[in-house]
Parts: sequence; C-alpha cells; structure tokens
Amino acid sequence: MKIAIPVTEYRGLESPVSGHFGSAPAFALVDPETMSIEELGNRDHNHVHGACSPMKALAGARPEVVIVGGIGLGALTGLRAAGVQVYRCADGTVADAVRRFKAAQLAQIEETGACSGHAAGHSCHTS
Repeated sequence: MKIAIPVTEYRGLESPVSGHFGSAPAFALVDPETMSIEELGNRDHNHVHGACSPMKALAGARPEVVIVGGIGLGALTGLRAAGVQVYRCADGTVADAVRRFKAAQLAQIEETGACSGHAAGHSCHTS
C-alpha cells in the first residue's frame, strides 16, 4: 500500500501535513508498513483554482490513500474516480498522519467536507 500526503515542506517523515491538496508544493509517498518515504513534486502546482488534476499533481503515482488537511471537490472527485480513498488529518507531521491512519483515527472526507474556496471566510474543513 502507498499513502500520498501533501506537505508544506518536504522533511521526510517530519514533513508538515498541508492544509490544501492542490496548492501543496510536494507530496510524501509513504509505505505504511516499512515507513519508507519518497518525495514527489506537485506536477500541477500552478493550476487554476478549482481545476486541480489530482493524478497529474501526484506525478503518475498511484496511491491507494491520500491524507490531507483540506481538498477541493474537483480533486476529491478525481481521486475517488481513480479508486483513491481520501482521509482528513488537519495537523501534525507525515509520521503522525500515518500513525493515526493505521490506528483508524482518521475520517474519510465526504463531498460536504470539501473546500469551496480560498477567499476570506473560505470553507475548508481542516479541523
């Protein structure tokens, strides 16, 4: 199994989890059994807001799971269409997120929990 986690800065397992999937500069791709990790640059980082191509962003990697603080409906729908499960982890590091996932402490993100914008008063549900 592979888990992709968008990060604000890549520092291996100590990378901070990003609050936004599409605007994260990089992703950590983690094997939760071995905790081996690799960095993926966000290949769709400069997309128009609301038009993120999640599989392009993940540079062709095919994770079974994405863990993120917040995600737009388009990216969420695209990931689900590719068979990827999406879970929310609003804070902490990659290691924290994987530990919480393995302990079944993370909730899947539903359509009603998707972010609808980044303007003042946006509706990302990052908690």
